Amino acid sequence: MDITAKEGITDARKLGMPKYVILGAQHLFAMFGATILVPVLTGLSVSSTLLFAGIGTLVFHFVNKLQVPAFLGSSFAFLGGYMTVKTLGVEQGMTETLALDYACIGVLFAGLCYFVMAALIKTFGVNRVLHFFPPLVTGPMIIAIGLVLSGSAIQNCTTNWILAILALATVIISSVYGKGIIKIIPILLGVLISYTFAAVTGQVDFSSLDDAAWIGMPFSREQTALAVMDDLDVTFLVSTIIAIMPISIATIMEHIGDMCAISSTVGKDFLKEPGLHRTLMGDGLATAIASLFGAPANTTYGENTGVLNLTKVFDPAVIRLAAVFAILLSFCPKFACLIGLMPTATIGGVSLILYGMISAVGVRNLIEDSVDFNSSRNVFVAALILVIAIGVKYGADDNVSVGPIHFSGLALSALVGVTLNAIMPSKLGMKVKSVHGKDGKK
Repeated sequence: MDITAKEGITDARKLGMPKYVILGAQHLFAMFGATILVPVLTGLSVSSTLLFAGIGTLVFHFVNKLQVPAFLGSSFAFLGGYMTVKTLGVEQGMTETLALDYACIGVLFAGLCYFVMAALIKTFGVNRVLHFFPPLVTGPMIIAIGLVLSGSAIQNCTTNWILAILALATVIISSVYGKGIIKIIPILLGVLISYTFAAVTGQVDFSSLDDAAWIGMPFSREQTALAVMDDLDVTFLVSTIIAIMPISIATIMEHIGDMCAISSTVGKDFLKEPGLHRTLMGDGLATAIASLFGAPANTTYGENTGVLNLTKVFDPAVIRLAAVFAILLSFCPKFACLIGLMPTATIGGVSLILYGMISAVGVRNLIEDSVDFNSSRNVFVAALILVIAIGVKYGADDNVSVGPIHFSGLALSALVGVTLNAIMPSKLGMKVKSVHGKDGKK
């Protein structure tokens, strides 16, 4: 992967402590909406999710020598696994909480699979692995990541287009016409202005804030994997591990795509230094730790990659500050409630920009690496990646099931793209004629 260094701020603390803190808060807001959505959908603890998103991010950074500016939030890839195990557990007479505890142990084993892949990469070299992930595959995958996420942004916007457009317009105006600190915190400004407008116009009900405590523990023992040991059902545990662990194949591929996106955004090849084996170990370890304490599996977040691309502030220390904020806020139920009351349209408005920026990075990858789309072989590979990723996402079931295993569109498209690129001849005779003719003129 040929990556040219990008111009950007690599030491945010030189901007001054106030700007540094605000930049960290912006990354916190960028990941918040999607991160808390997974526990809301599954029944896991929101506070525990915040806590281990922060801890997982710090673990990831330390494993990767403090070099990679990635934030780890809740992974959506395991939603099918959580739901399947929860349903099976309830059918066997378990409470939903206990069934989710079993599911978390399955996620623990999935996290350990990252270490197996990391060992293979360390043994055989990253280049042999990257041979299966050229720009022809990773470019369309990055484009697909943004496009797949775009649907949720639109759905959020439809709840209140006025709030969404206000957030969107604030981000664009701040980024294009802003000066100084205004120019590098457009996402945070978009959130604050839209949220404030909603509050002033009576569109937010703050009554639930009175019942929320200022300080509280993010999780209880009943919500952790330890609860399984009180009355262990070995058969159900093995079934859970078999059902969930193979999902790691899909998430590992998504991890590689995310690392390519971050590398392209920053202009540094993180797959070679600190190394793909390290990023995999960091992601796997973060997921394993989170699952033990009843939090969702972690994954590198595209939302924060979008913020990096928009602000051009690439200092990993800003991400770590956001992680610390997440940890501190996990002990404040009142703040979690306040953020949870944020209008979904506000989140949708800023997400439109962030998800679009991700896809734009994928397009840039294809252009910078001069991928030849006059070759029908390359057209087939890229086209199938895009169509499968988007088609499965917006199909009837939102995933493809093979027994109890659920593959997302992104995971399936990655499998198809990697396989086709590996088995199709690199020199496929037929060419696709350009509408501009041989010399590029009409």
